[in-house]
Amino acid sequence: MEIIDAWMQFPNKAYLQDPMFDSLRRWPTAWKALAKDNPDITFDEALDTFRDQGVAKVLASAWWGPLGPMITNDEIAASVFAHPDQIVGIASVDICRPMDAVRELRRCVRDLGFKGLRVLPWLWGLPPDDRRYYPLYAECIELDITFCLQVGHAGPMRPSEPGRPMPYLDNVAHEFPELRIVGGHIGFPWVSEMISLMMKHPNVYVDTSAYKASRFPAELVAYMRGAGKNKVLFGTNYPMLTPADCLEGISALNLGEDVQRSFLAENARRAFKLND
Repeated sequence: MEIIDAWMQFPNKAYLQDPMFDSLRRWPTAWKALAKDNPDITFDEALDTFRDQGVAKVLASAWWGPLGPMITNDEIAASVFAHPDQIVGIASVDICRPMDAVRELRRCVRDLGFKGLRVLPWLWGLPPDDRRYYPLYAECIELDITFCLQVGHAGPMRPSEPGRPMPYLDNVAHEFPELRIVGGHIGFPWVSEMISLMMKHPNVYVDTSAYKASRFPAELVAYMRGAGKNKVLFGTNYPMLTPADCLEGISALNLGEDVQRSFLAENARRAFKLND
């Protein structure tokens, strides 16, 4: 089956070794190994991992926080230009400078061909219904691209409350019903809240990045088998986990061929309009 990774990063040395991610490097993950043994990994080297493990396409995101960019939009653009059939660019911007952010988003989409925007609420300490996001939501709709954000608890040592789906993301989906929204990292420990949002709002999706299939909550698996067949996307959160890590145990979920095909690729194509 085709596999599309809906949430990953091509890391650089500064990103891999930033103290903010000390909590993620406690665990025996790909991130820990790269930070120690290969912090200068290139995007070509990283992409080889995805090819070797059966992933056809990745949605690679830039990383912008209050202190500036950690992975720039132009770094991601370089990888897209080198491998346009395998890499899709996802932009990141400074939400505290709204007009600069809107102009940068336009550049990324119109000039660089990016298909989405990603903002991490925990990184900014601002829930997604904060006024500083709103010009970007309007621009995402005008550009016909997808907005991505982290939902659930924050792995780095930052407060998790901005990642709670209700009421914050619910407010956004009500006020911008045309906006396609993909929440990353399942939404744990508020998985039921995230499922209820997807049941309620046609344009709200979730991906499973940062979680192995063996760790999917039971309520999420039940949703995937039923009403959520078209709402859940596969993701890794590389360099935290590799595709092989995340796919381990997927057969034990008993999703069935149709659901598994939707989960691994078709839902990403729909949520990000990749066929366009």
